[in-house]
Order: sequence, then structure tokens, then C-alpha cells
Amino acid sequence: MGPKGRRARIAGGGLMILLVAGPACASDGGEIARNGTQTGAPACAACHGDDGGGSVDGGFPRLAGLAAGYLTHELDSFGDGSRENETMAPIAQALTSDERRAVAAYYAGLPAPQAAEASAPDGVLSSRGRNLAETGDWSRGVPACGQCHGPAGQGVGAAFPALAGQPAAYLLAQLSAWKARTRHNDPLGLMKGIADKLSDQDGAAVSAYYAALPASQAGDRR
Repeated sequence: MGPKGRRARIAGGGLMILLVAGPACASDGGEIARNGTQTGAPACAACHGDDGGGSVDGGFPRLAGLAAGYLTHELDSFGDGSRENETMAPIAQALTSDERRAVAAYYAGLPAPQAAEASAPDGVLSSRGRNLAETGDWSRGVPACGQCHGPAGQGVGAAFPALAGQPAAYLLAQLSAWKARTRHNDPLGLMKGIADKLSDQDGAAVSAYYAALPASQAGDRR
């Protein structure tokens, strides 16, 4: 075999090695979720639970069953500062773009867990929360939450996340973040305008209402 033939064979062998090694080097979203990364990102499960169901007491949101596009967008937002959080920012920054997408795909593929807060609040709080979710308050220019987030709060696509089954403390904290402009990564700035029109009591009511709904898969998990 001449030199040119040997070079071709070596090059072909190198290509074969790359093709074989490629998938093994691909980001493993489940591994990152369970054990973190060697670059310093901790295991997602430490806060969000082994099943991705979040924590009611800690106010950590559920990730399981949310749209992969939404989860990727939020990780990117923590990374670029358009969603501020002292815990999540360094974690997102420690993940590569491929790792963020792998983690998002992993959690999107998990079944939505049963809501931990299974019983709706009673009385005025429950009624107010339901009205805001299903009808809104047009006297103050507040549309129904379900118009964007789905009639059962299941979420729609990458832009409108699931609200059902999320911890009430988490949902209320997000409304506060929209008001304070520490979160400003939504389409057309819609949530800032809505959150500003909700009183503290309104926020607590609608958060409690959605926390009591059963979690379900996003209507479109892209």
C-alpha cells in the first residue's frame, strides 16, 4: 500500500473513532440531574427532588413534565441574567449549552408527579384564585391565567409554563420577581404588566389555587 493509501486508511480510522466516541461523549441529562457535573454544577435532584417534583417546603418548582423548550429557555435566562436567582445563576453558568438542553429534555420526559398540595384552599381565597385563573379581572385589565397557561394550568409550549402542581410559595415568588424586574425573560413583557396589577392577596390566592391542581404534562413539550 502506498503512502497515499495509508494516509486515507488512517484518516478513515480517525473518523470511525470520532463516530464511535461521539455518542458516548454526548451530555447525559439524567446523569447531570442525579449527580451534577465535574465543572461544578450540583445535582438538580438536591433541590428539585429525585422525581423532579420540586419541594413545597423549600419553594423549589417541579421540573418533571414541563416543556423542554421552556426549561432550556429558563436555564439560558439564569445564565444571561434575564432571570435573577443567586442559586440558579452559577449553576446555569456552569452548564454548557448542550448540558442545559440535555437536562431540559430529561425532565420534560419524566411523568408529571402528583401535586403535593392536593386540596384547594377554602372560602374567599379559593374563590378569588379560581376567578383570576379562569376569568381574570377585566376591570383592572387582568386576563385569565388560563388564556396563556392552558385551561387546567398545564402549560402551553415553550413560552407559557405549567402552573398546576407548582408549590404556592414558588408561584408567589415569581409574581414578586416580575414586579421587581428581577425576572424579565417573558414574551413581550406580558407578565410584568399583569403582576403589577395583582395585589398581594390576589397573588396568594391564584398561587394557592394552582398549587392545589393536579400536575399534568405540558400541552406541547417542545
